[in-house]
Formats: sequence, structure tokens, C-alpha cells
Amino acid sequence: MSSNTPKQLGFQAPAEWEKHSAVWLAWPYDETTFPGRIKKVEDIFCQIIKHLYENEGVELLVLDEKMKSKAEKMLVKEGINISKISFHVTNYADVWLRDYGPVFIKNNQTHELAWIKFRYNAYGKADDPYFTDLLKDNQVFFNLRGTIDRRMFEPGFIMEGGAVEVNGQGALITTEQCLLNPNRNPSLTKIDAEKFLTDNLGVKKIIWLKEGLFNDHTDGHIDEIARFVAPNKIVCAYEDDHNDENFKILDHNHSTLQKATDQDGKPFQIIKLPMPHMRYKSGHTVHAEIHKDSCQKNEKTKDTEQEKAAVSYLNFYIGNSAVLMPTFKDKNDAKALEILQSLFPDRKVVPIDCTDIIYGGGGIHCMTQQQPT
Repeated sequence: MSSNTPKQLGFQAPAEWEKHSAVWLAWPYDETTFPGRIKKVEDIFCQIIKHLYENEGVELLVLDEKMKSKAEKMLVKEGINISKISFHVTNYADVWLRDYGPVFIKNNQTHELAWIKFRYNAYGKADDPYFTDLLKDNQVFFNLRGTIDRRMFEPGFIMEGGAVEVNGQGALITTEQCLLNPNRNPSLTKIDAEKFLTDNLGVKKIIWLKEGLFNDHTDGHIDEIARFVAPNKIVCAYEDDHNDENFKILDHNHSTLQKATDQDGKPFQIIKLPMPHMRYKSGHTVHAEIHKDSCQKNEKTKDTEQEKAAVSYLNFYIGNSAVLMPTFKDKNDAKALEILQSLFPDRKVVPIDCTDIIYGGGGIHCMTQQQPT
């Protein structure tokens, strides 16, 4: 392995809207993640693949041959040509592949594609029995490194792919709540984190937001609150209800983004995206990092009461020809869809009902990982 950093070798993380050769997914199976909802979630997976597979390859993880056969039958029933699906039989715990899978980087001069394998520690919550089972997902792509026949970088840094967002031109957005959390890299300083991001993702400018959504077990993943939709445009989750737990958090984030500049010192265009609202009885204990001004508890016990779900329209996936946007049977679904469609005139924005997916604690973007061409 070269001692040079990816940046020194000319690599940079591309923007998500740049052309993909494939999307990586992991077939759902765990009843702990989706209590009583596996069949519904499988159907949603089929819909996701149906909207993507004709314009980008699908690399699909399955546990064993039995699961592969089941998935093939369901996909065929949906009219999907499974000859365009590449199956990978491997042991994995969960579907949130963006968080434990590879982050692809590209050399724009040589067009070489490489990938970074970050360390994954189950969101720093391995002492919780629910999250302990996720630890084995750190090994998945070490086992599959031969499948991805590209140069691999292994910096030894704990980070999930959902924690960072790039514009492909040198700017990156993340949150202090996640990347500077002692449950990931306890000895890390902000300067250390910035050097790591610069060296490995080839970025020049880092925009720090304070924190993510209320009740988000990921400790503030950026892909729920702010996303690039063009090099100079950012969509930002925004809550209009001053009494909502997310209002102060998202208002502060919006203010920060309005003052931010890109890698060339130019301001961004900031577009507000409304928030959906959903309450549910989660299938496991949900840990939440509560805003400092909140007097609410930081833990809610399994099935004792309905809790606020960490839902957002920002967890969309930008495919080659379609943008898959999560919906939640909320009054703001149509408004969010209209705004996103106006920002992607060359792609169709497809609504995907995620009211069952959210029981696992994530959304469409969390389940997908793009592989650039």
C-alpha cells in the first residue's frame, strides 16, 4: 500500500450526481432491524432496484444461496432483468451499506477509480445489544476486496459514509456531533479531522454544522440535514414549527450554511426543504443526542411510548436517471417532491414510501452507495 495519501496521488471524492457504473445494496432480512416488516421492506427494495437498474449496475449483497434465490424470484416478479444484477454472497448484519461500505474516490487526470475502507464501530454504541450485532459489518468489504478490483486505501479512521457530503469540487459538509464524537475517534481534534478529510477525500473546504436530527442514533449524519444538489447549491432541512424538537437545530444549521463559502470562497445558494413528521414505536432502544436546551430524556425504552422518528426528505439517492426521495405519508411529501424535482430537471424524482424503512433507523441514502464510472 502506498504511503502517499489519496489527495497526494490525485484522488478526490466525486459528487453523487456524477455518472455511476453501479449502486451497492444489501438485501434486508433482519427482524430486529425491521420488526414485523421484512416483507414490506423487501418490496421497497425491489422498487428501489427497479428504478435504478436500467441505468446503473446493481451490486447486491445476500447472505446465502437461499436468500439469493428468494431475491431473484421477487425481482423477476417485478419485471426486473436479473442478468443485470450482480449478487455477492457474504455475511453481513444490516442494510445500511453506506455506513460500513466503501467510499469511492477518483483521479480526474488518469480516471483511475479507487476506494477507501473506513473503520466501522456500529456508531460507537457497541455496548448496546442491538448495535453489538452490527460490528461484524466492519469486515464485509475486507472480505469483498477481491470483488472490487481497485486500489484500496485503509486510513484506520472510524467514519460512516453518511457522515460526509461533497460537491465534487473540493467542498465538504459534516457535523461536529458525529465526526468529533468521542465514541468514534476519542483522541481526534477538529484539526485532525480536517486533515484526515482533506488527505483522504481530496477536499479543500470543510463546512461544519453543529448537530443533526433529534433522536438520530447516528449522532448527526449529514445526509439527513444538508445535501449538495449542484456544486454551488445546497438543500437544507428546515423546520417551521418553533415548538418542534428540531427547530433550533435546523435553524442554526441553515444560518451556518447561509454564511458558508465554497472551495473558491463563493457563497452557496441555500434551498430549504420542509420536514416530515412521524412518531412510532421503534423495535429497539433508540439513543438520541438531545439538543443542549432540551429537557427531555436522552433515552426512550423499547415499546413504552411513541417517539419522534428521525425522518427527513434529505435522505434521497441521486441515480443516473432518477432521484429516489423518501416519503412518509406526510402533508409535506408533495411540497418536498416539487422542490427536489425543480432542482433535478434532467432526472425524474421518484417518491418511495419509507414509513416502514425508518423502523430500522435509516432511509434510501443510508442503504445505497454509488460506484462512479
